[in-house]
Amino acid sequence: MGAYDDIIQLPHPTSPRHPRMPMIDRAAQFTPFQALTGYGEAIQETARITGEKAELTEEEKAVLDDKLHFLAATGNEAAFTYFLPDGRKSGGAYVTALGAVKKLNPFEGRLIFTDGTTIPIEDILEIKDGVSDKEKNAN
Repeated sequence: MGAYDDIIQLPHPTSPRHPRMPMIDRAAQFTPFQALTGYGEAIQETARITGEKAELTEEEKAVLDDKLHFLAATGNEAAFTYFLPDGRKSGGAYVTALGAVKKLNPFEGRLIFTDGTTIPIEDILEIKDGVSDKEKNAN
């Protein structure tokens, strides 16, 4: 005979004043809590992907230089794709800005749009303007 044989068959006691807790609430008592504040954000930041800056050939740089000088002289609007470094970790992403060139400052290495936006010249990857190469050569 076991030590609890006399009470093993008795019904589970229930309180008349306190209703039984639903199973979902009982399970919630055992869910883990966030013991390390900021750990989730650190994992998300580590998982965020950044790209590397592409290196242009001398020919590609010459083509971009010609386009920049043409746009600075004419004031035409163009789409500039450039590398934007990430502020938190190495690498970055390529973004595109649409605007008209106000000032080309090769000494400071900056391109200034009419709206005040500045782009480092060395970070420009591509320029797409609305003027074809045939029209440029005709001028």
